[in-house]
Amino acid sequence: MRQMLRPLAVLLVAAAATLAPEALMADTTVLDRPAIAARLFHPRPEPAPARQSRDRFAAAPDGTRLHLREHISDASFATLLLFHGNGEIASDYDDLAPLLAGLRLNLVVAEFRGYGLSEGEPTASRLASDADAAFGFVKARLEAAGASPRLIVMGRSLGSACALSLAASHPGGVDGLVVESGFAGTLALLRVLGLDARAYGITEADGFGNLEHVRSYAGPTLFIHGARDDLIAPGEARALYAASPSAQKALLLIPGAGHNDLFFVGRERYLDALARLATLATGAERK
Repeated sequence: MRQMLRPLAVLLVAAAATLAPEALMADTTVLDRPAIAARLFHPRPEPAPARQSRDRFAAAPDGTRLHLREHISDASFATLLLFHGNGEIASDYDDLAPLLAGLRLNLVVAEFRGYGLSEGEPTASRLASDADAAFGFVKARLEAAGASPRLIVMGRSLGSACALSLAASHPGGVDGLVVESGFAGTLALLRVLGLDARAYGITEADGFGNLEHVRSYAGPTLFIHGARDDLIAPGEARALYAASPSAQKALLLIPGAGHNDLFFVGRERYLDALARLATLATGAERK
C-alpha cells in the first residue's frame, strides 16, 4: 500500500439519527481554493489493469464517473469499502485483497474524482458526496447479487474524512468503521501540508468535521495509527478514539511505524486488529 501525503505537500448519536445524510456532510468549499487543493490532492493515473478484480463505476451527484475496484472473493463475506490516501489509487491495494479474503472480507476500493480511472478534478467539497455515491452503489450491488449486506467502511489518511462522514450519515448501514492514519482536526492537516489556515481565514468549522462525525457513530470502530507518525500525529488518533461513543472500539498504535508503513511494520498486529473488528461488525446488530 502506498501513500504520498507530503510534509509540505457535537453531534449526539440520537440527534444524528434524525438528520438526512446531506445534513451531516461538512461544507468544505473554502478548501477548494487552488492553493489549498494543490497541497491536499496528488492524483495519479491508473496504470494497472484489473487482475483478480473488476473495475466498476458509480455516478456522483453531478454525473461524474467514479471508479471502484471490486475484489469479491465470496458472496457470503462482509465487504470492506476503502477510501485511499491523497497520493494513492485503487491498484495500490490489489495485493491487500487476498489477505483480507483470509479474514473473510471482500474489498472494494473507491477512488477520489480525478484519481486513477475516476473522472473530474478532486475537490474537498465533493469528497463526502462522492463517498456517499460510492456507498450507495456498493450497497445496491451487494443487494442485487444476493451477497452479504454487511459493510465496513475504512478510510486512510485523507480518506478518513470519507469514512467518518459515511459512518455519521448512515449509522444503520455501516456495520463497522476503520480509521487508519486519520486526523481529528482539519487545521492540523493543513499545518502538515504547510498551509497557514489563518492566512485564508479558515477555522475548524470550515473543515471536514471528523471529530463531530466520529461522535455520531456507535458501531464497532478501529483506529490504527503509527506510533512514530510525524505527519499526522498519534494524538489525532487518540482524540478520535476518546470522542468515539462506541462500546466496541479499539486503538492500535503500531510501534516504530510512521505514516506510510503501518502495514509493513506491523502486519501481524494490523491484520489481527482487522480480524477482530470484522468479527464484531459481522456479529453486531445494526444500530
